[in-house]
Amino acid sequence: MSQAFIAPLLDIKAFAKAASTLSGRDALEKFERLREESQALGADQWVDWSAHGEWREDLSGHETMWLHLSASVTLSQICQRCLGPAEIPVKVERSFRFVATEELAEAQDDESEEDVLVESREFDLKALIEDELLMAMPLVARHNVCPTEVKLVVEDPDFEAQSGQKQHPFAVLAKLQGGKSGT
Repeated sequence: MSQAFIAPLLDIKAFAKAASTLSGRDALEKFERLREESQALGADQWVDWSAHGEWREDLSGHETMWLHLSASVTLSQICQRCLGPAEIPVKVERSFRFVATEELAEAQDDESEEDVLVESREFDLKALIEDELLMAMPLVARHNVCPTEVKLVVEDPDFEAQSGQKQHPFAVLAKLQGGKSGT
């Protein structure tokens, strides 16, 4: 009998033991924090994802649970160079090792290269997908090559005219002293 797994309430141990795979294509609107990052520009975008569980023997001969995650989305954002709309692809491919308790996870996460999470019978895979995509986003959204020419110099002709008319700041002091020299 095969077991059906669902992403929001995933029994990670059973999923890994069964070496199961889940995949899906969900509307961006189901991921609230990702949707906020798209600034309501990408309501028609999709998050594609897949997850695969496995049991693996570690170097000490103990069986460990693993989850391999792949996810991608294209977020509509504002390019910070040209201030026009930009489609920013975000992709994640990560593997996670699971341990029995939070204490083990904290201790092993600092010591190991892989990411360590706590096993759960109701693991929220969708929240992990959203977290990982948020962390994979570029710090600054921008086109590789902007579609319009970016103006890098700002000139104000009135500024030059006004700066030529300004008096030197110490000229005001000279007037206050009545033109006397400080001897």
